[in-house]
Amino acid sequence: MSSAEPSSESAHDRLKSRHRLVRDEHAQDLSLRLHRALSWLQRAEMAESLEPQDSDAGFIFYWIAFNAAYAEETAELFDTGERSAFNEYFDKMIRLDTNRAIFDAIWEKFSGPIRLLLDNRYVFQPFWKHQNGTPGYEDWERRFGLSRERARAALANMDTLTVLTTLFDRLYVLRNQLIHGGATWNSSVNRSQVDDGARIMAFLVPVFIELMMDNPTEDWGRPYYPVVD
Repeated sequence: MSSAEPSSESAHDRLKSRHRLVRDEHAQDLSLRLHRALSWLQRAEMAESLEPQDSDAGFIFYWIAFNAAYAEETAELFDTGERSAFNEYFDKMIRLDTNRAIFDAIWEKFSGPIRLLLDNRYVFQPFWKHQNGTPGYEDWERRFGLSRERARAALANMDTLTVLTTLFDRLYVLRNQLIHGGATWNSSVNRSQVDDGARIMAFLVPVFIELMMDNPTEDWGRPYYPVVD
């Protein structure tokens, strides 16, 4: 069953029921990843249900659920520009997505919000590096222009992987703004990107979790913080 199909159940409840049935057949590392991701997915959905206007909380909890599934030190990965592991994860997601839920999310369901995020300098990390006086980022406008050109070429060519990885580059900046106190709670200044980011994550994170659950023989690696007795 695709995560894109409508259901009266929440994404968490449906996926948790599936996980209970198959977790004994999964490798311990995968089961731990899914268990953690599902717990944060549940918390994200609680935030949506109890305080539907609080997109900040929803976005943060969905991001934790995503990171629990991905289990990678993405801060280091993005700051150094070494995105190969991140690209590999998304490449695997797209390859395994035979129901095209990710494709439909990017090209149909959220095509407008995604285009706005890709075109928004306020979720472009070099812009903030320059604002904070970090040497070497005086040319942030040139970098932003090149990034927009690559994104537009990817959109024109329906290059799902490039669009997805660039989208998460932008969402990661938004994540940093919220987690590190670089934004005011419920601020009108960045409201549109937070609202759009939360809705995109609410759709994609269950898709990622389900694809991992559906493909237990894939190498998902060890959780970054394993359980230690």
